[in-house]
Amino acid sequence: MTTRTEIRPDPRAVASSRLLRVREAGLVLALLVLIAVTAVDNPRFLDAQSLRDLLLGAAVLVILAVGQTLVIITKNVDLSVGSVVGLVSFGVGKLFLAAPGLPVFVAVLAGVAAGAVCGFLNGALVAAAKVPALVVTLGTLYMFRGFDYTWAGGGQINATDLPGSFLRLGTATVLGVPVLALVALVVVAAGAWLLRSYRSGRELYAIGSNSEAARLSGVQVGRRVLTAFILNGALAGLAGVLYAARFGTIDATAGSGLELTVVASAVIGGVAIFGGSGTVWGAALGALLLTVIGSALAVLRIDPFWQQAVVGVLILTAIGLDRLLAVRVVARLRGGATRGA
Repeated sequence: MTTRTEIRPDPRAVASSRLLRVREAGLVLALLVLIAVTAVDNPRFLDAQSLRDLLLGAAVLVILAVGQTLVIITKNVDLSVGSVVGLVSFGVGKLFLAAPGLPVFVAVLAGVAAGAVCGFLNGALVAAAKVPALVVTLGTLYMFRGFDYTWAGGGQINATDLPGSFLRLGTATVLGVPVLALVALVVVAAGAWLLRSYRSGRELYAIGSNSEAARLSGVQVGRRVLTAFILNGALAGLAGVLYAARFGTIDATAGSGLELTVVASAVIGGVAIFGGSGTVWGAALGALLLTVIGSALAVLRIDPFWQQAVVGVLILTAIGLDRLLAVRVVARLRGGATRGA
């Protein structure tokens, strides 16, 4: 007679997954309500061109939010992504000036590689030198930006200096959907696949939840953290290339301030700032919500300075909600354990 052992999922993981789905559904509802309210005030907000502009505006931020999610899940953060975007976008412009006939895909690969190098530097200092990520990336934020300012020398690259094939990347559409938005969707799907289907992705959650326990379980913590930073840097490099294709005119200030918006997108999207929880889909929804808020406030003729206040309130609400839900999950699990005893 064979005895079958029933394998039950971890209650904590099940509860966390349910809460994330609730958070993401709430973000979708908030998006729909915001779009509906804005459309009532100005029906042109739902015009095809307006929707394309929203998707274009969100594309770069979504890609950056995916990379940031990989890092935050490990209980780290990367504040240098805005500077990497600026450095790569200006570098790609210089590359086209030096080689006007360069194929676009080569420029994309060069930008991704340059971003990955920046990510490797951050990750090596965090994983190998054991320096807090906040300190490391704050330093590299200024270092990369300083390189960019020195390189630019007060000048800028204009759209007329870039090949038309590259600029079309920032405006082209497929069935009415911007190519940049499709690229962002592919990045989100790939990030979700990595975190859900690969052991290396699931280990990032283990590191963020308890790095010491993960290490004792055989997880190579340093290598995984380094990989997360490299992937984040590569995605920042890709975002820098797309930034250059979309705006055309590039100077040393490109990407300034993006780092805080990226972190805000991830946190609002349900990625726990304390690590170990969150999805790239939620981060992408957070990025889209912030983009829509920025556009909606302009349409509703509300002072744009209120956007920062709204984002701040959303961040505090997200962190407070994470804490409240975590306490409730622990209490529920303890209650179940007590009844089981």
